[in-house]
Amino acid sequence: MSLNNISSVDAKKAEVPHEIFLFNLVGNHILVFIVSLGIFRSFPYPLYFVPIISVVCLSYTLWRAKRSSVIDPWFAFCHWQVAARRAKAFIVMLFLLGAVSFLGWLGYSYLGMMKEAVYAIIGGLGILPTMVTMLILIMMESDGLYQARQHRLPEWVLEKFPENNYFKN
Repeated sequence: MSLNNISSVDAKKAEVPHEIFLFNLVGNHILVFIVSLGIFRSFPYPLYFVPIISVVCLSYTLWRAKRSSVIDPWFAFCHWQVAARRAKAFIVMLFLLGAVSFLGWLGYSYLGMMKEAVYAIIGGLGILPTMVTMLILIMMESDGLYQARQHRLPEWVLEKFPENNYFKN
C-alpha cells in the first residue's frame, strides 16, 4: 500500500535494513564466498570471513529492529521489522543446514555411511533448501528496497504495526 505522508528522509532510513540484508545475501554469501573458494587452496582464511560477516549483519539487523521503535520514524520502523522477519527465516535455514551437516558427519563418522551418500544428503537436504531460500530472500529484499523507495508497505505490516498505535519511547 502506498503512503503519501512519508518524507524522503524517512524513506532513506527505511532503505537501510534492506540494503544491509542484501549485502549479506549477495555481497557476502555469494560474491565473497565464491572469491574465497577461488583462493582457498593457497590462502584459506578469507573463507572464514563469510560466517563472521553474516553473523554480524544478521545480529545487527535483529538488534536494530528491536531498537527501531525508540529511535526511528514509523515508516523506517516498519521496514526494520520486515527485514528482521526475513533475517529470522534465513537464520532458521542456516541452522537447518548446520543440523543436516552435523547429522551427515555423525553418519559418516559413527554409522559408516559412504562419503558420497553423506554429500548427497547434505546437498539435497541442507544446501539446496538454503540456496533456494537465499534466492527467494534476495527477490523479497529487492522488492522491500523498492517498496521503501516508493513509500510503500506490505498489507500485513500495516495490520500488525498501525501508524496510529506507534509511539516513540
